[in-house]
Amino acid sequence: MNIILLGPPGAGKGTQAQRLVHERGMVQLSTGDMLRAAIKAGSPVGLQAKAVMEAGALVSDAIVSGIIGERLDQPDTEKGAIFDGYPRTQAQAEALDALLATRGRVLDRVIELEVDEDALVARIVGRFTCAVCGTGYHDVFKLPRVPGVCDVCGATEFKRRPDDNEATVRTRMAEYRAKTAPILPYYEAKGLVSRVDGMADIEAVGAAIDALLDG
Repeated sequence: MNIILLGPPGAGKGTQAQRLVHERGMVQLSTGDMLRAAIKAGSPVGLQAKAVMEAGALVSDAIVSGIIGERLDQPDTEKGAIFDGYPRTQAQAEALDALLATRGRVLDRVIELEVDEDALVARIVGRFTCAVCGTGYHDVFKLPRVPGVCDVCGATEFKRRPDDNEATVRTRMAEYRAKTAPILPYYEAKGLVSRVDGMADIEAVGAAIDALLDG
């Protein structure tokens, strides 16, 4: 199965992608990670990308497509790929179709995690983690059993991400809508888009995604 997983920051997309990686052997293909890996490996497309980035320019669709093509040729993608952060335009969507077709593959599903914006803001703004072991907590949904003491390692120091504030979260959500709006009609016309309630608990979201992939 080759899928695109869509959802605004905090919708649980990363959690679900990692679950699919562990449970189904799929590979999460993040364009940012792939760019860095290709540059580090010194592949032909990676060298192209490095030159463009060092010149302060944006990496072109052609280079991004080349990097994705190189990655799809690696054997660990045979059990399926999860595309993350790509495509963002109809031109990129068409390029992805072509990349898959030349390798005898197709895009099977586009799954969007739907969220309630106000509830998602509350979910993100309340997050904090143990500064020592990284265990996650929340002001409303998951406080430490003993106030001020980590359940896992007993540390008493906690931290919050500086960008987990309402203004930043709403800006990121607006950016997400602007970036996904162009590709949804393209995939809807192909009958590939399914939506899952991203506000449900992690297990319910996972079960809904599994039902779509196994249906």
